[in-house]
Amino acid sequence: MNETSATAAVNRFGLGAKPGELAQARDPRGWLRAQLRAGPDLAAFAGLPDSGELLRRQNAYRQARRQDRREDRARDAPPSAPDGAPAGASTPQAAAARERSPLQQALRRDAFDDLGLRYRVAATTDAPFVERLVHFWSNHFAISIDKNQARLMAAPMEREAIRPHVTGRFADLLLAVETHPGMLLYLDNAASIGDDSMLARRAVRRQPKRKLGLNENLAREILELHTLGVNGGYAQQDVIELAKAITGWGTPLPRDAGRADGGGYVYRPVAHEPGARSVLGRRYADDGEAQGRAILRDLAVHPATARHLAFKLARHFVADAPPPALVERMAAAYLRSGGELTALYTAMIDDDAAWSDAARKFKSPQDFVVSAMRAGGIALDRNPPVLLRLLQALGQPSFTPRSPAGFPDTAADWASGDALRKRLQAAAALAGQVSAQRRPLDLAAATLGPAAAQGPLADALRRAGSPQEGFALLFSSPAFQWRV
Repeated sequence: MNETSATAAVNRFGLGAKPGELAQARDPRGWLRAQLRAGPDLAAFAGLPDSGELLRRQNAYRQARRQDRREDRARDAPPSAPDGAPAGASTPQAAAARERSPLQQALRRDAFDDLGLRYRVAATTDAPFVERLVHFWSNHFAISIDKNQARLMAAPMEREAIRPHVTGRFADLLLAVETHPGMLLYLDNAASIGDDSMLARRAVRRQPKRKLGLNENLAREILELHTLGVNGGYAQQDVIELAKAITGWGTPLPRDAGRADGGGYVYRPVAHEPGARSVLGRRYADDGEAQGRAILRDLAVHPATARHLAFKLARHFVADAPPPALVERMAAAYLRSGGELTALYTAMIDDDAAWSDAARKFKSPQDFVVSAMRAGGIALDRNPPVLLRLLQALGQPSFTPRSPAGFPDTAADWASGDALRKRLQAAAALAGQVSAQRRPLDLAAATLGPAAAQGPLADALRRAGSPQEGFALLFSSPAFQWRV
């Protein structure tokens, strides 16, 4: 392996080089394999509240809001207030309700802490390959904070369901995601009720015209996006059968606040559709919660799933149109291992096609910003609102994809004229955060490799009128915009 391969290791497979990182990757494949053996960083996130706690805080805030509205209506009512007070006077209870705004402030603070820490780890980690894998799977299993029910759950889902399993078995990752409150709320499975379930029959007895219904959203995306892929060979009936199998998979209600496990997932047998299910021609016995889990285990090692995952990984790391032979080799390695993700990753980095000079990826806005933070030692994570506004302006607001398919992953999606103009503006803003004690030419060589000290880019950096102008030229250069 040569210096070019080391540059590919840190920029194509990592998150962009930090100064000094190219020297650490002198054995590029060994450097990547060592990161897989070490696994993801879990300790950095240990102090954050879990999703169950966040749901409890959210429920407390919503109950406080409802109480506020009730008391507001009472104050506006025409009858006189008790104890001779004037009509409409504020009661002690109403005054206390108005002081509950710290609940909302605490929720916002938790969300900003979560996001800030996510980008701090990305900007500073010594295992950028694994961290990129975390971000890849987070986008594969995309949820959006645009949906109010899931607003607090996107970052927790990444650190609770995805991060711990990113170098393990895909079946475990899949189950952890599909039972996480973020996914259950985003794709409405928490409200899915089997038509013949105890809960549905009870509701009909109480209110004959009321019908609680099955929701197919999560089941459809499990098959279309998370496992088999859109051409994976499933039919609409498979969607319906899977949707029935995962009825009862939900989240705690306010009355569940005292649950012993305190988690963000609950299984409600009364909402589960009874009966055996048939998915992709295979029969699954009526076994309650275990029925859906069994289906997910089989989907995780289906050949169509192997091809779908291999293609998406190769497209993300190697090229917008990855070599079909590489995808097939990766899928075969995955199936031989019984669904081990590390086997999938290793097959990719061991394949010469992944290191070809023709392999290159245009950076998404998040890639661009994170790589600039790493290169320049920029601590945007200390002010999450500023970081989030920058990503919003560049067209990739954090955890806000347009659909469950996640953010797109090809150059055509990110390299429009308007997008490039905005990157020039962002490059100037980011350059202003880099210490003027550093030299642009040195930074270019440290992050893009020794070849960056020669040629047109090097000449432009030497002519820069100030260090900040040089950093802006570096960040906006084609060499910095591509993961090569």
